[in-house]
Amino acid sequence: MLFCEVITMSKHEFVLNAQSRADAGKGASRRLRKSNGVPAIIYGGKSAPANISLIHDDILHATENEAFFTSILTLNVEGTSESVIIKDLQRHPAKPRIMHADFQRVSADQEIHVKVPLHFINEETCHGVKMQGGRITHTMTELEITCLPKDLPEFLEVDLKDLESGQSLHISDVKMPKGVESVALSHGEEHDLPVASVIPPKGGAASDEESAEGEAEE
Repeated sequence: MLFCEVITMSKHEFVLNAQSRADAGKGASRRLRKSNGVPAIIYGGKSAPANISLIHDDILHATENEAFFTSILTLNVEGTSESVIIKDLQRHPAKPRIMHADFQRVSADQEIHVKVPLHFINEETCHGVKMQGGRITHTMTELEITCLPKDLPEFLEVDLKDLESGQSLHISDVKMPKGVESVALSHGEEHDLPVASVIPPKGGAASDEESAEGEAEE
């Protein structure tokens, strides 16, 4: 009937087993969910879309690892292996349940578009915070990139150490691994949006420094 099993899960590798699903429609999906299953679909590439079924607890456990969403997954469907990425995951609005999953086939020689998380580092030692009393705000938590499957990063690191009060880091400041490009920047410089900023303290960093200098002179 169904069944998905998480076989291996490492930093960059996820392998899942699934079964094909002949029944479609809301009624069939509802029955599948009552049996602890998750309806899903595989699409893309040269093959026709395929309906599959997954075991809910296994796919839920896999999604607890952030890397699951930015990895090339191996999906075994009754003995046939396919390389895929997860493109959409529908969750229940009030319960910890996955309602449906969409997987897209990938090919080694074709670029993919994926949103990867941004990991911000050195926030506590950021110059604009530690020395100037500012406050960091994140305007992005993920970034859409394009790359070949072999170059897909698990995340992108954003170093805030040298950011001054009143300054912002933009997409163009994020160091991209080899073979990885920002989708936004491919549309032009006007799409080079900020990903993080240091908000000056009340009154502004400059006025605070001027006040301190004035007090010192007195």
